[in-house]
Amino acid sequence: MSRRKTERLLNLVICLLATRRPLSAEQIRQAVPGYDRDGDEAFQRMFERDKNELREIGIPIDVVRDPWEDEPGYRIERESYELPEITLEPDEAAVLGLAAQVWQRASLAEAASGALLKLRAGGVATDQPVAGPMGGGALELRVDTRDPAFPALWDAVRDRRVVRFDYRASGSETVRSRTVEPWGVVSRRGRWYLAGFDRDRDAPRAFRLSRISGQVATIGRPGVVEVPEGVDLRAMVGFPDEPTDERVAVVRVRQGACEGLRRLARAVHPGTDGWDEAELAFTDSERLAGWMASLGADVEVVEPPDVREVVIRRLKGAMA
Repeated sequence: MSRRKTERLLNLVICLLATRRPLSAEQIRQAVPGYDRDGDEAFQRMFERDKNELREIGIPIDVVRDPWEDEPGYRIERESYELPEITLEPDEAAVLGLAAQVWQRASLAEAASGALLKLRAGGVATDQPVAGPMGGGALELRVDTRDPAFPALWDAVRDRRVVRFDYRASGSETVRSRTVEPWGVVSRRGRWYLAGFDRDRDAPRAFRLSRISGQVATIGRPGVVEVPEGVDLRAMVGFPDEPTDERVAVVRVRQGACEGLRRLARAVHPGTDGWDEAELAFTDSERLAGWMASLGADVEVVEPPDVREVVIRRLKGAMA
């Protein structure tokens, strides 16, 4: 199966799971990437093939016929789709955590998130809030392990070995060296954090992996780190050292582009020279910067300065 077809089928499943009401074939065509460029007959043939393939692998697609509508609607009932509760041993959970990296590297999680964003932008209500680039929702489809520090920290947690790295605190460009006894690496809202004991501050701390600069160095022998009994790593990263107050970014947007951004903007002011100016509310500067960088030459962050700097850094990294 080609990557394009795999992404289209995944987008279709996410779309039919997320909608609160049955969707017509035309609504699905507009919401699901992979359908919107085909002619009417080509779309109908492709849509029928996709429905049959999903049913063959056990995904139930319900057809709902409303007497007040000309065309049937489609959706996937969560109760018939979801698996029963599964209990995993710690080592089994660790293996599945590593396997999640394949999901991200195949770029399928980003496609799924994009499908939900497009569905919401089209005015279709969803059961789950979409985890937009500005924070808020709790969609955990994307597990991004591309942070350069991830492999070294994962190994250090496994080997119970002290690490040292340079770290940039939130809202600051100052980089300081930290020496940490790592207790675990956990994901929260698509971001990875290291939880452990900060020897420099003499207290437990959580560190966001995207703010670690340079190489992670190991110190001393393996097996010296003792994880406190009963420590709750997820609770530690539930309140990392970063601002949670809502802020506003000012972004220049090329006219005729970035319709999704315009729909989510607090305000859009018509501009000159082919550019408009949009105001975006956000709480997570890294997430917003990642979104802006992904839009390439169609946007330019004006303020705040910290978001602008992160976007520039990401674009330079992509060029390198």
